[in-house]
Amino acid sequence: MNFKFAHNNMNVFDLAKSMEFYEKALGLKETKRITPESGDFIIVYLGDGTSNHLLELTWLKERDLPYNLGDNEIHLAFVTDDYDAAYKKHKEMGCICYENPGMGIYFIHDPDGYWLEIIPSR
Repeated sequence: MNFKFAHNNMNVFDLAKSMEFYEKALGLKETKRITPESGDFIIVYLGDGTSNHLLELTWLKERDLPYNLGDNEIHLAFVTDDYDAAYKKHKEMGCICYENPGMGIYFIHDPDGYWLEIIPSR
């Protein structure tokens, strides 16, 4: 029995704001959308155009409060081929939430507070 990685999911409070962030900060674009007739939820898959990995953003109609992420001990990691340019862009966006110069990485946060690790290609 073999398994292939499909996607990661994050529930988001404001789908449009999240989609705008992920495109501006990381270049992710919508690849697929699921919108049932009931309008109870919307699922949007975002991809980077090069890998098969997708980020699934789920918006729930009945959600009226932002998500409480607790200690937020999970994160997604992204590799960039231009670390300095990415750092400058994220600094200008004001979304860097943690830096670890010793390891050569930093983290940004999305509109819901999820942490995303930025790693230079090595």
